[in-house]
Amino acid sequence: MPMKKLEKNNTHDCLWPYILRILKDKPMHAYVLRNEIERRFGFRPGKVTAYRVLYTLRKKGYVEKRKEGMKQVYTITKKGNMLLKEAVKFYTSRVKILR
Repeated sequence: MPMKKLEKNNTHDCLWPYILRILKDKPMHAYVLRNEIERRFGFRPGKVTAYRVLYTLRKKGYVEKRKEGMKQVYTITKKGNMLLKEAVKFYTSRVKILR
């Protein structure tokens, strides 16, 4: 039981590092992003969750949205890259502390 909660807290409930990591590799549509999260990280966020997180990331300047044909495509910004680096540092420090 505690491991399931830890996993949920660090995946579904804290989705933004995963989204930024994927967008660091290439711009992506929100629908495709959900599939990519499942493929790369082994969990699938809820239908609305990825959109909600993308909206918040965009509102705070961590991602940008642009039109490509009929689709809205998201890209990570410089500010988003800096936030992702901070998140990686945080998780790395937690692992070191727990060893």
